[in-house]
Amino acid sequence: QVCEIFDVWGIDFMGPFPSSRGNKYILVAVDYLSKLVEAKALPTNDARVVCKFLKNLFARFGTPRAIISDRGTHFCNDQFAKVMLKYGVTHRLATLYHPQTSGHVEVSCGLK
Repeated sequence: QVCEIFDVWGIDFMGPFPSSRGNKYILVAVDYLSKLVEAKALPTNDARVVCKFLKNLFARFGTPRAIISDRGTHFCNDQFAKVMLKYGVTHRLATLYHPQTSGHVEVSCGLK
């Protein structure tokens, strides 16, 4: 099966950082094929902001086949699962204590 641009995204949070304009976290999404990075500063790191971010991402780049994330509670919850189901997206979980699984995102999170 051929993987196309914007078919697979990796997502992760950075932070918390000192508050800037009320934002303490950055949600980062990286397209696995093009390496395009999308990031948004956010006040919280909860499921609600993740779902809103993903809906915006899907509207701009199309619905992907899969989202890869770590096992953080902001990605592993009913609200997130409902969005994945609604859009027909497969949620893949990175192996615990193995950040290389979501390496593109981890590298982007390390950029200064």
